[in-house]
Order: sequence, then structure tokens, then C-alpha cells
Amino acid sequence: MATATLPRPTAPPLPRRGTRHVGPNWYAGVMGTAVVANAGAALPGAPAALRDACTAVWVLAAAALAAVLAARATHWARHRDEARRHLADPAIAPFHGCLPMALLAVGAGALTLGPRVVGERAAVAADWALWTAGTASGLLVAAAVPYLMVTRHRIAADGASPVWLLPLVAPMVSAALGPALVPHLSGPQAREALLLGCVALFGLSLLATLMTLPLVWGRLLRYGPLPVALTPLLFLVLGPLGQSTTAAGAFADAGPAALGAPYTGALRGFAVLYGVPVMGFALLWLALSAALVVRAVRRGMRFSLAWWAFTFPVGTCVTGASSLARHTGLHAAAWLAVALYVLLAAAWAAAAAGTLRGLLTGALPAPAAVAPSPA
Repeated sequence: MATATLPRPTAPPLPRRGTRHVGPNWYAGVMGTAVVANAGAALPGAPAALRDACTAVWVLAAAALAAVLAARATHWARHRDEARRHLADPAIAPFHGCLPMALLAVGAGALTLGPRVVGERAAVAADWALWTAGTASGLLVAAAVPYLMVTRHRIAADGASPVWLLPLVAPMVSAALGPALVPHLSGPQAREALLLGCVALFGLSLLATLMTLPLVWGRLLRYGPLPVALTPLLFLVLGPLGQSTTAAGAFADAGPAALGAPYTGALRGFAVLYGVPVMGFALLWLALSAALVVRAVRRGMRFSLAWWAFTFPVGTCVTGASSLARHTGLHAAAWLAVALYVLLAAAWAAAAAGTLRGLLTGALPAPAAVAPSPA
């Protein structure tokens, strides 16, 4: 008698992964990876082994940038309906500010770490190209997203969110990273124009941020914590704080090559007199945000792409503290930078592991959604 052969059970197929749900928030992973490299290279007295590791991380960030750019180009070509929906959604549209910051962050790594990989000339050319593209797109986003918020979006009374800062902080990233290109210009007029242009970008971003931060703070006080899944976004407030401190230090570094007395001395004083109080507020916000994250974890917060908010903003505080250490000579500022870098590395490992796991299991990319229930 023949024995019937039972079919072997098969595992359910993984969800099909495409580019439909690759939104602008995916650039946050590029930003978070690049800042690990850039912040590590900026640490006071960084050992050679750390610089080698940072170079490898920068190469990874450059590869990630190429991959996300390709995915986003495919997204726009094949899924324009979804791309338009992202622009019309007030919760997603501000994430378009991540593209210019990803370009800028990888470009900065090209200048500081790239010469060992691609050579000096190619590294400088890459930074010029990425800084120019990042600055142009950053200015466009800084104007276009608020325009959409005013004319198209309908925002609830409790809808103020830290993501509103993303398009506004992109020009500050340009301001912080542009001065490093000043020595690569030959004429004094060009050097002065670049440095003062970066100072203008600093002011543009700072004033816009000062108008927006009270809205975020007021929302927290009036309506309570963000939804559990969105709690990591509170760390985004650290971005303009750390990046502006970094920018002030970069102006002082580039001043002697672009400006004469008395401006060089004024810029050195500004780097300290501005940076110290702003870094103090950044540490206060870091403590508040960390406490709210612990609260969210106790209430069941699980991994999402929002975890990348733990990376780039903290990285800007690392570079800001490193700048203060360089301009004040304080060992306390240097140790603060090291401590923040340890936090950054741990946050990056957690966010990268969660993202990789999601990609391998098919859970990512997933439709962007806002948690509906409050904490």
C-alpha cells in the first residue's frame, strides 16, 4: 500500500519590500551614521584607532546615502501619489529636511576622513558638491515646508511637534560645515563671502528655531507627553542647540583666514559666550527627554525609525562640546564630549540594529503612521 506523502509546511512569505513606503525619514539613518564618524573625528585627542573606525563608518554612511537616494528616486518615479501624500501630511512633510542634512553630513566626512580613502582632491571636490547641494536644498526646504504648513496643512491645537525643527535646522548644518571649506578658496573676497554667508545661514536658522521651540514646549506643558511611539522625537530639539554651538566654534576657526581684526577676536569670544549657555540648555533638554523616554519604555515603546532621532541631535552636541573644549581648553568640556559620544555610539547601535532587523524580516519599509493614542 502506498504511503501518502504529506506536504511540508512552508513558512509564510515575507512581505514584499518595495520603495512605496521609503519616505524622507529614511535619510535620518544616513545622518545618524555620518555623525558618528564626524563627531568621533572631532573629539579632542581622538586616538588613531578611533579615527580609523570613523573612516569605516563614513564609508558606510556614503554607501547608505547612495542607496537611499536611489530608493527615493524610484519612489518618486513609481509612486508619485504616495510622494504627494507625504508632502500633504503635516507629520511627514518636515522630514524632507533630512535630505539636505544627509548630504551635508556625508560631505563633511569626505573633507575630514575622505582623503585617506579617495585622496585629497576628490575629497574636497566631494565636499564642495555635497555642501552646495545640501545648502541649496536646505534653503528650499526651509521655505517650502513652512509654506505648506501655512497654506495646505491643517494642524490640531495639540499638533506642535519637534519634527517642525527638521527643515529649519538644515541651514544651521550648512552654517556649521561651510567654514571648513574657507581655506580651500583662493581669493580673500571669496573666503569672506563664504564665511559671512554661513553666518547669515546661522541667523536664518536660529531665529526660525527660536520662534518654533516655544510652540513645542507649550504643547508639552498643555497637552502632556508625546504619544509613546513618538517620544524619541523630543531629542530633535538638541539638533539646533548642538549645531549652533558647533557653528559658532567653526566661525572662530575660519575667522583668521577670511576676516581681519577686530572680527576674529569677536568670533572667538562669541564661540564661548554663545556656546556655553546654549550647551547648558541642551543638557537640560537631554535630561528631560531621557526621562520621558524611560517613561515611554515602561509603557511599551518599541523600535521604530523614530529611534534615529537619538543619533544626529546627540552628535551635534558632541561636536558642540568638542568645539568648546578646543576654544576654552577646559578638560570638563572634553570629557563631556567623550561622554556624549559614548551615548551617541550606543544610540546608533540600537537604531542600526533595529533597522537592519526590520529590513531582513520584511517589517521595513513600512507605511509612515502617527501613533493615534496618547501616552
